[in-house]
Amino acid sequence: MEPAATHAPGGAEEGPSSSSATADPTPPPQSPQPPPPPPEQQQTLSRYESQKRRDWNTFLQYLRNHKPPLTLAMCGGAHVIEFLNYLDQFGKTKVHSAGCTFFGLPNPPASCACPLKQAWGSLDALIGRLRAAYEESGGRQDSNPFAARPVRIYLREVKESQAKARGIPYEKKKRKRTRPAAAAAAVEGSSGGGGESSASAPAASGSRSGGSGISSVMRERSSDKPGGSSSLS
Repeated sequence: MEPAATHAPGGAEEGPSSSSATADPTPPPQSPQPPPPPPEQQQTLSRYESQKRRDWNTFLQYLRNHKPPLTLAMCGGAHVIEFLNYLDQFGKTKVHSAGCTFFGLPNPPASCACPLKQAWGSLDALIGRLRAAYEESGGRQDSNPFAARPVRIYLREVKESQAKARGIPYEKKKRKRTRPAAAAAAVEGSSGGGGESSASAPAASGSRSGGSGISSVMRERSSDKPGGSSSLS
C-alpha cells in the first residue's frame, strides 16, 4: 500500500521552496551621505576680522579672570585702562625710564634694564578694534567704554611719554602744496611756442622778399633780349 502524498490546503504542495520564495530580498547597502555644508561662521575671515575676534575674546577672558569677576555691563573706561596696563607684560618695545642713561636716545649703544611695554601704535589699533567689536556685539555707542574720555587721555599720555623716552618727537605731518607738474609744463610750453612763431615770421617774410628779388633780376635779364620785355610783363 503506497503512502498518500501530503497536500497543503488549496492543493499546493508544501516544501522548503515555498518559504524561500516568500522571504524578503536583502536591501542594498546605502551610499554615504555628503557632509552638511559649513555654516557661514566658518567662512574665511579677513586679517582684520580675525584679529578683532581674537582681541575681543582676550578681553572677555580678562573680565572673567578679574578679581572680582566683571561683566561687560559693569566695564568702564577705568577697566579698559587696567586691561591696557595688563598687556604691557607682553610688550616688545623698550621704553627707557627717566633715570636711564639712554633716556631720549632713539638708538642706544647698549642694553639696559628698562622694561618692555606695548607700543603706542599697537594700543591705539587695539582700542579701535575693541571699540568696533563692542558695538557689533550689541553694545550702545554712547556707552562704549573703549571710546571713553579717560581712555583717549591715557593713549595720548602714552604716546607723548614714549616719544620722549625713545627720543622720537611726534610731529603732525603737513601736506605739501606743490604746483602741479602738468600746469608748469603747459606754462613753459606756451612761452616757447610764442618764440618759435615770432622767429618763423621773419623767415617767411625773408622768403617773400627773396622771391621778389629773383623776379626783378629775371625781368632785367629778359629786357636785354630782343622781345623779352613783352613776354614777362
